[in-house]
Amino acid sequence: MGSIATVARQHGADQYTGTDDFAALLDSTLGSNTGFEGSVVSGRVSRIDDEFVVVDVGLKSEGRVPLKEFGGQEVKPGDVFDLFIERYEDKDGSIVLSREKARREEAWTALERAHEAQTRVNGIIHGRVKGGFTVDLGGATAFLPGSQVDIRPVRDVTPLMGMSQPFQILKMDRARGNIVVSRRAVLEETRAEQRSELIQGLKEGQILDGVVKNITDYGAFVDLGGVDGLLHVTDIAWRRINHPAEALTIGQPVRVQVIRFNSDTQRISLGMKQLETDPWEGVDVKYPPGIKVTGRVTNITDYGAFVELEPGVEGLVHVSEMSWTKKNAHPGKIVATSQEVEVMVLDVDASKRRISLGLKQVSRNPWEQFMDEHPVGSLVEGEIRNMTEFGLFIGLAPEIDGMVHMSDLSWDEPGELAMAKFNKGDIVKAKVLDVDVEKERISLGVKQLEEDPAAGVLDRVHKGMIVTCVITAVQTNGLEVKVDDVLTGFIRRAELARDKGDQRPDKFAVGEKIDAKITAVDRASRKLQLTVKGKEIDEDKQAMADFGSSDSGASLGDILGAAIRRRNQQAQGEN
Repeated sequence: MGSIATVARQHGADQYTGTDDFAALLDSTLGSNTGFEGSVVSGRVSRIDDEFVVVDVGLKSEGRVPLKEFGGQEVKPGDVFDLFIERYEDKDGSIVLSREKARREEAWTALERAHEAQTRVNGIIHGRVKGGFTVDLGGATAFLPGSQVDIRPVRDVTPLMGMSQPFQILKMDRARGNIVVSRRAVLEETRAEQRSELIQGLKEGQILDGVVKNITDYGAFVDLGGVDGLLHVTDIAWRRINHPAEALTIGQPVRVQVIRFNSDTQRISLGMKQLETDPWEGVDVKYPPGIKVTGRVTNITDYGAFVELEPGVEGLVHVSEMSWTKKNAHPGKIVATSQEVEVMVLDVDASKRRISLGLKQVSRNPWEQFMDEHPVGSLVEGEIRNMTEFGLFIGLAPEIDGMVHMSDLSWDEPGELAMAKFNKGDIVKAKVLDVDVEKERISLGVKQLEEDPAAGVLDRVHKGMIVTCVITAVQTNGLEVKVDDVLTGFIRRAELARDKGDQRPDKFAVGEKIDAKITAVDRASRKLQLTVKGKEIDEDKQAMADFGSSDSGASLGDILGAAIRRRNQQAQGEN
């Protein structure tokens, strides 16, 4: 751009001396469109009128620039600025100028050079638009896509707005006025530099500051400034953590220690709990076996429940140590997660970080308590809770039963007949026969409430004794008999007679009396084993002893005849 004098000389204006003639020459030569529109010229401030700055740009007319385009900058006469010519003249005959467009043109030129050289440019994020943000690059407005703001998603961009920071130009189109920039590209480049520097100086045991980048079921990835490390869920804290989200959030600053570093794969394992004192130190002294402590249930499994005694120290209550009486119940039906419980320390293995706890041990063994309160021989009363093929179960306490075997229901009746007289829900009295604390069994008896009617007879009878029996049943294999109306006995077929031909049960009838010898006494079942054959053999031996033998000249017939006569005489004498 030249001055007006230069323009005039180029068009032979020396022959004109009057001002009007000069103006006419300029008008006739340049007309209303001088070709200056859309170009940038230098102008000097002449004066300031209200909201405009009047500027001399060396043309026939002065130009005006809105004062607001100087952005609060102090402007005074004599200052020189680059200005953009929008129109040569407006309706008032002035040249319309723009400071902002001049700055934009300057900025575009500088940005094009930076784009070609792939260098960074500084800008300020100042607005939001659909899909991203607007960035002021020193007069030129650029578009920053949301995906190019940071390496990882940013929830709040407010802290990044209004501050000058570097950007990388991805593409630009001056004709359309489009510029796309990236802040992420700058961060990734910086991150790569930091990563290389960090990897070179990384070593196990080193303590670093980082930011939680991502959370998974098994741990959290921590950004250490260019490189990520894995913080496993078991290394977050000494206490039990079921999911990393219980202790960490994305974007949270954390201090971690390098546990392991593989320089080949560049995998980094991190830990947070390693920066704290191990709570298991001295735990065997703090929790000796037998001590009762209060803890919180942290986890329930099929085989038991874990109880936290203090942060980082847990013990296991095995399912077998949860209840004295609930043997097959799931642990979840006895305790609940987060429940405060009192437990007893059973065993401590600090080297393996294991503590065995007992829940049932904090209360007294109900079997021992029952035995103390109801010794053998004492009377109890309860409801029949269950009936089985072998006996009755009677409730003695909320969760303790005692069993009456079918053989202990009646002295006289068989067990099946005696059980038929009872029903579930009946209230019965019984006597304590035995308490086995180890096997957790209580034996009861109903018939023991009365004296055994056969007790006197049992005290009197013995093996080898001859008794008179009443036949109660005839069977193919022998005879069932009754002795003194209270004891039952059985004579096997082979024991019915000495002679084999007489060993026939059908020779006998129910109600018939028969003498037999006792071969065995079962006092518990009140039953006798008897023999007629043995009695006859004993009688023969006795006759031989009393009346001589065949060796002395007496015949067997004589001996037996004498024995028979003697027995008959004794029988007549008794009558």
